[in-house]
Amino acid sequence: MNLGSLIGNVVPIVLAMSLFGCNLQDRMLYYPEPSVPSKEALAANHLQFWPSGPEGYRGFIGTEGPAAPRGTIVVFHGNAGTAADRFYYLKALEPLGYRVILAEYPRYGRRGGELGEGSFVADARESIRRASQYGRPLYLLGESLGCAVAAGVASNPSPRIDGVLLITPWDTLKAVAKSHFPFLPVGLFLRDRYDSGENLKTFPGRIAVVGAERDEIVPVRHAEALYRSLPGSNKRMWTLRGVGHNDWLMAAGPEIWREFMAFLEEDAEASHPPP
Repeated sequence: MNLGSLIGNVVPIVLAMSLFGCNLQDRMLYYPEPSVPSKEALAANHLQFWPSGPEGYRGFIGTEGPAAPRGTIVVFHGNAGTAADRFYYLKALEPLGYRVILAEYPRYGRRGGELGEGSFVADARESIRRASQYGRPLYLLGESLGCAVAAGVASNPSPRIDGVLLITPWDTLKAVAKSHFPFLPVGLFLRDRYDSGENLKTFPGRIAVVGAERDEIVPVRHAEALYRSLPGSNKRMWTLRGVGHNDWLMAAGPEIWREFMAFLEEDAEASHPPP
């Protein structure tokens, strides 16, 4: 190997290590906020700890949800902040008749545990097991990183999940990393896979995929690739026009939320007909 080839092979690795150490994925993925809202902030956003108080909480639930919910939606949020920051999901989904649980990750807020795919998915499955005690239908909603966590949960058939709503998802973590660092051997620095396509390939329920046209963090082509990889016809994709990764909510009015949930509810209604 000549000197030019050696430099060409070594420099990208050295550069990646200098920028990200040996843990590219953690620096790229996780931005936990080590705090929980005050009582006043929780009250202002109509939230309370779930399923218990602040010492053993796994997330948050609304205090003014519907008296007779038509189903439960468990939300897995993006990579920054805490679950309590996502109170906007309650504002969107509680008026449609759903109980909404904002699940929290290990190491976020005041929760213990480890960062990483194995830890997050195992913890999320336990949260889903507890949420399943409310009965069916039971839906998962993921946003960004939360889509990959939701997909990991959905890969396990128990407890049964009736539908999955994925907002600004990716196909695989490696594909997203390569889109941002095309000249680096990103696979060498990724500890986890977060392969949503693989995790969802045997999921029997409905899958709604929502991309943001101008997404600069997870370009919409990754949502499109995930959608194409999903087998069967129990799927539908929406692209929110003119918005990006962090402002997609601007394009999500009440009507589009009704569309998302009407699509997911079709199979659930067949298995749970109204009285």
